[in-house]
Amino acid sequence: MSFIEKKVAYFQTAGEQNTDTLLKKVKEYVEREGVKNIVVASTTGETGAKASRIFKGYNLVVVTHCFGFQKPGETELKEEFKEEILKNGAKIFTGTHALSSVERAIRKDFGTIQPLELEFKEEILKNGAKIFTGTHALSSVERAIRKDFGTIQPLEVIANTLRLMGEGTKVCVEITLMAADAGLIPVDKDVVAVAGTGRGADTALRIKPANTGRFFDLRIREVIAKPSNF
Repeated sequence: MSFIEKKVAYFQTAGEQNTDTLLKKVKEYVEREGVKNIVVASTTGETGAKASRIFKGYNLVVVTHCFGFQKPGETELKEEFKEEILKNGAKIFTGTHALSSVERAIRKDFGTIQPLELEFKEEILKNGAKIFTGTHALSSVERAIRKDFGTIQPLEVIANTLRLMGEGTKVCVEITLMAADAGLIPVDKDVVAVAGTGRGADTALRIKPANTGRFFDLRIREVIAKPSNF
């Protein structure tokens, strides 16, 4: 029987007060383990900006809330943080949340959770339009569930199951899916995902990425840090 012992940091409480300590521990981890791809959740961009200072030279992807998450047509990402993140060589991804946005809209409008599927077929470049490559808001995870289990289950079952390990765990998985769908991280190399509870960062996981349509190929390999009370 073979095994490896590694240290895990458990924060006594969840929240943004753990951000600086967490980023320091992640830096130590990626240097020791040779991980080159890092995905960080950031709402206003403050945590993303902090990460961009620390992880220069890495493939750092900062994943933000989508436009309209709080107010229609608006983003919560602050311009000063956006500029700093990009100046430091990191990437910013803004798109639909892989595990929550559609289900949240259905629950809000209809008072229930229902799975939806939508297929698009467009002629884009020829007509001078833009192409966005990211998570399919209404289909990818549902397609994976149908493929693997022969039935359809709401996305929020997945999201709330991941929250058994804390909000940060759910977000780490989600932003990894989103970054993979956008082609910003490889799916054949492990990444470190960083997220938090509300604001800041309190959770870091080593993850084998997957595209959303292959959701069940994703693996949470190691817990680097997380809150024990949340």
